[in-house]
Amino acid sequence: MCSTIGNATPSISIDLMNKITVLGLGFAALTAVRNLRKKDKNCEITLISTSDNFVYLPSLIWFPNGKRNANDITVPLANFFKKHNVLHHKGHVTGLENGGRTVITTAGKVENDGLIIATGGRFIKKLPGIENIITPCEGIAAGEKIKEKLDALKSGTIAIGFASNPKEPSAMRGGPMFEFLFGIDQLLRKQKRRNNFKIVFFCPAPKPGIRMGEKAVEGLLKRMKKCNIETHLGHKMIGFESNKVKTEGGEFNADLILFMPGMTGNKWFKDSPLPLSEGGLIRANNNCKVEGMSAVYVAGDSGSFSGPDWMPKQAHMADLQAQAASENLLNEFQSKPANASFKPELMCIVDSNDKGVLTVRTLKRNFATPPLRIFHWAKVLFEWWYLRKLR
Repeated sequence: MCSTIGNATPSISIDLMNKITVLGLGFAALTAVRNLRKKDKNCEITLISTSDNFVYLPSLIWFPNGKRNANDITVPLANFFKKHNVLHHKGHVTGLENGGRTVITTAGKVENDGLIIATGGRFIKKLPGIENIITPCEGIAAGEKIKEKLDALKSGTIAIGFASNPKEPSAMRGGPMFEFLFGIDQLLRKQKRRNNFKIVFFCPAPKPGIRMGEKAVEGLLKRMKKCNIETHLGHKMIGFESNKVKTEGGEFNADLILFMPGMTGNKWFKDSPLPLSEGGLIRANNNCKVEGMSAVYVAGDSGSFSGPDWMPKQAHMADLQAQAASENLLNEFQSKPANASFKPELMCIVDSNDKGVLTVRTLKRNFATPPLRIFHWAKVLFEWWYLRKLR
């Protein structure tokens, strides 16, 4: 961006600093910040979030067995902000003005020349009695509550399941629930009290985890049978009680219920000029640009993108979208083609405390490995590597 001062001939051109605002504090937001700073040393980056601590949510699966606690997976971002020359604006986003050029927060308004929205999704909590369940990916408090309740139980039934947003089928998080399922099964076996519990896996989908592919689903169901985990599949959810799971295909008692609902967009989306999908997420093209808006991009769980029906909502996909979004925003500033895109890729390790199943799905291949110790340690190593970059 340039400005001409006075009437002198020749004119004097001064480069003005582009002001970029990033919303969020998850994988997509931090990847966007890193990529922006890597490609533009001079732009002004403001990150808006309610906290300045990053929580590595994938490691919540290790809370029940005590291998991780809040301190292990929480990283203060003061050093990260300093290293990447980021201004942190602490507050809740409540809306947008001026076509996205102004972000309204509880701590005031923030102006920008370009905006990247990476605020994640919001779990749909409409089922009657849903206050009786624990949603693991809601954060540290949820992980600690799972461990506390599991430690207190002497016997009983543990129910673990997930659902999707029927209006946005991709907006789901099934992978962590499989990890809690097999992780808790293995933990109880190690504690020599598995015989005191019945474990039930439930899901409205007849083939849970189908996004990972047919072979992956077949392997998951076989493993459940081998571990003596009962299944309740293919029945629409009705609701919950303090000790009961209710579906159209029947109900069953449970002493501990872990459930991951489908996701939708943040509440403030509806009161903003953002174009939304039927499922409540921000409509964007394959370049992560928000439809009909200038210099506004979205990455991660907040966005509704076209692609194969198996395209996941996961950290890896969010990182790829954030890279495309940040590159395209900088190109748009320079009037260059903003045509960077992302490849649909599903890559995950379903961990069970000591072994992991690697699942990969792209447009060209799809496979799932048997449970192997090397993939458990690969997941541990990735956690160390990722958090090290932030410290």
